[in-house]
Amino acid sequence: MTIIQSVDELEKLYGEPSELSLRKVADHITPEYSKWIESSPFCAICTVGRDGADASPRGDIGQVVFELDSKTLALPDRHGNNRLDSLRNIVNDGRVALMMMTPKSTIVTRVNGRGEISIDPELLERFVVKGKQPKSVILIHVEEVYFQCSRAVMRAGLWKHEQWPDIENLPTMGQILAAQSDNEIDGDAVDKAWPERAKKGLW
Repeated sequence: MTIIQSVDELEKLYGEPSELSLRKVADHITPEYSKWIESSPFCAICTVGRDGADASPRGDIGQVVFELDSKTLALPDRHGNNRLDSLRNIVNDGRVALMMMTPKSTIVTRVNGRGEISIDPELLERFVVKGKQPKSVILIHVEEVYFQCSRAVMRAGLWKHEQWPDIENLPTMGQILAAQSDNEIDGDAVDKAWPERAKKGLW
């Protein structure tokens, strides 16, 4: 197996980036990028810390990340599993990347910057949904914002029903937990309880 060992080798293999891929990058949230951020109900937040890297999905009604000003985004931290992988990394390191997706569109909006966690009462109150505040709000201080080439979403056929996989035959959450615990966890009970549990704990 031949492995790339240096950046020079990598750059020789791929060549120079196009001018368009460089010109699309902004160091703040422009009016155009603001509209794309507002359109995204789902994102992945990527962080890095002492225990390694982490990528976590985040979603919300209508909009998942909010612009506070042209250099600052807010991501309310809704109810989850309390592993705190992303939050722990942000406290320890601060580097954050967001990948935001807009349904029906092949454009992916990306942000790189530094994160911090706020529990300011006024900020928490601002993001109340269905009567519930987020536990905290992740603030992302923007260093780069740009759109991702749409080829990946096009290749995946992400929004094309005819290209969706048959998920009926995939292992359920309960089956995975049962296997991971040598059947100490009742997988069927987990699967049966999950829809109602999820509904009650969305926010």
